[in-house]
Amino acid sequence: MSILTINNLKVHYPIRGGLFRRKIDVVRAVDGLSLELQRGETYGLVGESGSGKSTTGRSIIGLEEITEGEITFEGQNLSELRYRDRKEYYKDIQMVFQDPYSSLNPKKRVKDLIAEPIRNFENRSKEEELKRVQELLEIVGLSPEVTYKYPHEFSGGQKQRLGVARALALNPKLIIADEPVSALDVSVQAQVLNFMKKIQKDLNLTFIFISHDLGVVRHMCDRIGIMYNGRFVEEGTAEDVYENPQHIYTKRLVAAIPDIDPENRKEQAAFRRQVKEEYKETEHNYFDENGSVFDLKPVTDTHYVALP
Repeated sequence: MSILTINNLKVHYPIRGGLFRRKIDVVRAVDGLSLELQRGETYGLVGESGSGKSTTGRSIIGLEEITEGEITFEGQNLSELRYRDRKEYYKDIQMVFQDPYSSLNPKKRVKDLIAEPIRNFENRSKEEELKRVQELLEIVGLSPEVTYKYPHEFSGGQKQRLGVARALALNPKLIIADEPVSALDVSVQAQVLNFMKKIQKDLNLTFIFISHDLGVVRHMCDRIGIMYNGRFVEEGTAEDVYENPQHIYTKRLVAAIPDIDPENRKEQAAFRRQVKEEYKETEHNYFDENGSVFDLKPVTDTHYVALP
């Protein structure tokens, strides 16, 4: 059984104008997105800024109000529940935010930052709480000695580890990681990504990994959904998307991935030129008369593309 199912999700923001601030149009941040997430897998949401990937993640966890559609977690339709009842399910869904510098309150010590969700949902003694905090620090590779330090005393990679420790505090089943390494140096990115893969295996976690970096997503994800203007243009396994991209938008993203191997640079440059020419000649074939994305259609059993 799927751990998470999203059916026709829409998140629209009103555009208001005129003397009485009437609604004159809407911004379709997410516009009819559907996906199914299996337990234990890592699903990548990829797209440029403004494609709707972060809004999708925030909608799942309840930080954005959905306009239409259903979000079902372990068989329960969350959109039908009252907020009070929904809170119990949100224990099992946690989020790691993009910016480790602003997601941690600089006035709180590590102990209080990580213990905050525990205090909100569980009734533990101070001794039990401290023991749990130190257990979480060890899981993410930090010494229990940092328990009483403040966020400014840590590097960017260490801060992101603190964010992961806080997300793990309630033993969640699903973690939504929103650009978790984009603010970090390349060498630190690799450390954080490898440790996230390790804790996923050790704790049997399910991940939604949100990123604009296809290179990072290939390293992390089992399946990938490519988003453009709030809709999927392509969805499939990592191999489907990287080795056999079908939509012109996906091809442009794949062509933009840098290759550090000098022997492949000529081939990569030729592929970029080919995609550039194809885009000029065939762009109109991939979008309708209003510039909107078509519905997904199956290419293989695992590969879906938005084609007319």
